[in-house]
Amino acid sequence: MRRVFVVVLKGSVPGSARLLLAEGVPLLRPEEQIFGAMLDGWRNQQLARNLATTTIEDRARKVNAFLRFSNAFPWQWTPQLVDEWSGDLRAIRHVSHSTLRGYQHAIKSFCDYVTDPAYGWASECEMRFGTHPIQVDHEWNTAVHVADSEARPRKRAFTRDELQAFFDHADDEVTRKRRDGRKGWLAAFRDATIFKTAYGFGTRRNETRMLDAVDFGRNPSGPEFGDYGVCFVRYGKAQKGSPPKRRSVLTVWEWTADVLEEWFTDVWPYFGADDNPAAWPSERGLRVGPPQINRRFGQYRDELGLDELLDFHSLRRPYVTHLIEDGYDARFVQEQVGHQHASTTSIYTCVSSDYRTRTLRRALDATISAALGPATTGRGNR
Repeated sequence: MRRVFVVVLKGSVPGSARLLLAEGVPLLRPEEQIFGAMLDGWRNQQLARNLATTTIEDRARKVNAFLRFSNAFPWQWTPQLVDEWSGDLRAIRHVSHSTLRGYQHAIKSFCDYVTDPAYGWASECEMRFGTHPIQVDHEWNTAVHVADSEARPRKRAFTRDELQAFFDHADDEVTRKRRDGRKGWLAAFRDATIFKTAYGFGTRRNETRMLDAVDFGRNPSGPEFGDYGVCFVRYGKAQKGSPPKRRSVLTVWEWTADVLEEWFTDVWPYFGADDNPAAWPSERGLRVGPPQINRRFGQYRDELGLDELLDFHSLRRPYVTHLIEDGYDARFVQEQVGHQHASTTSIYTCVSSDYRTRTLRRALDATISAALGPATTGRGNR
């Protein structure tokens, strides 16, 4: 799509029509060029709000998707078109509740922008097309966010047995490929270590992927973990308009340090990583990418016949669950995984029925002991 000339005019707000449309210049394809200028202006407005470029481009893709579905330009959009699109997303594409709301939010945000008089798009459209854009997303035709968690009900944590089987299978693949003299054993070893690290520190996929070798250090209060007592997460999940959130995660299991020691001492050097700071180098680039991680994870999961809804994030859920079951303080767990609210951590907690039964039994025994203790002691004294 051809872009129009940019003219910077003093006093215009970021993303306004005056900044993106050259005055007096005729347009060859006015509908397409005005829409393209609107998108560019919306990008500039969001950049001024300090939103991430990935967020901006994702929203732009959703707006383009609605344009293709409706076969109409923004000044021709109606709430009825949103209704039809939402129905198609739900009934035909079977998107999740959160995905549907994301699509609708992108359209609402775009319409808020193009209908704001400060940006001048409504008057520009009125002048060129005899009509103007309106807000097409309203409370009565968009999905409402009412639940703390909208994950699919079948989404769950690995059980301890499943987790052990998954890690054993990953190790067996390394052994098999190395025994057969296949080059792929290095990548298999790397990916197995990624999975164990994600569970060992409860990190998200991108948090894990973006780790560098220098992001591990000593914990003075945990010398038994050696050089791997702390994991410094530098690319934590960001809040809207903010940079990635940093946090430090303390090592809690000795095997985690052993896994990292073996990786960085015995295997990492084989990748020729002298000039590469990434903890998990790629054979073709700086660091391994999400698609490759997802493919390996899905391969092992399917080979073991595990639930297809178990994903990489399912390694984070059991970290929270197992720490709670092992008696760690809930506040400590919340800080480890980087949750702002304890209610979010509780969503991740999928304690087993055995744990709940043991907890109930301890509470009942304590209550009975407290009730009978003084009376029993009194009879003994008599």
